[in-house]
Parts: sequence; C-alpha cells; structure tokens
Amino acid sequence: MARRAKRLWTDEEKRSICFQTTAAGVSVAQVARRYAMNANMIFKWLRDPRYAPTPDAVEDVAVEAPCFLPVEIVDRPRTEYTVPPPDPKSGQGTIEIDVAGGHRLRIIGAY
Repeated sequence: MARRAKRLWTDEEKRSICFQTTAAGVSVAQVARRYAMNANMIFKWLRDPRYAPTPDAVEDVAVEAPCFLPVEIVDRPRTEYTVPPPDPKSGQGTIEIDVAGGHRLRIIGAY
C-alpha cells in the first residue's frame, strides 16, 4: 500500500481555505473535499486565530442572490450530428446545449 506524502500548507493557503468556509451555503466538508483533505484539519485551523477569518472580513463578502441565466431558443437547420426527432410514443426527449469552444452537450432522457 502506497503511503501519501504529507502536504504542507502555507499560512496564506490556510487563511484562504478557512475563508472559503464563510461563504453562504458552503460547508466545511465541501471545502475539504475541494482540497482532498479531512474536514477536521480545517476545523483545527479555524480555532487558530492566525487562520480564522475575522468577523469584519466575513461581512465584506458580497452575497449575491441566486439568479437564472438567459436562455435563447433557436430554430436552426439540423446538422449531421443532430439526433432524429423524439418519438412521442417512446416518452423520450432530447436537449442539446451548445457551449463555449464549439462543444455541444446532448441530454437524452425520458419525459
């Protein structure tokens, strides 16, 4: 069994990771998973005054309300990559989303 090398975090990295736990709707476990570390390590850092975010810094964080993104429905000619239209009897439908870089996301599923 391979042994992991101990990671060393700089003080600035610890402060940054601890600060991320102050965002609305974000848990310590989520931040820990983001950095592939144990949440107990973050809780330990949060108890240390060198790394714990100050209350005034937490108040300065602008919390944006959730919002919808604009969507445009375009009627365009079919290309060779487009799947055939769904069969209403099968109960399946398709959604195609063109994203940046010319990539296309295709979702096929039941109604």
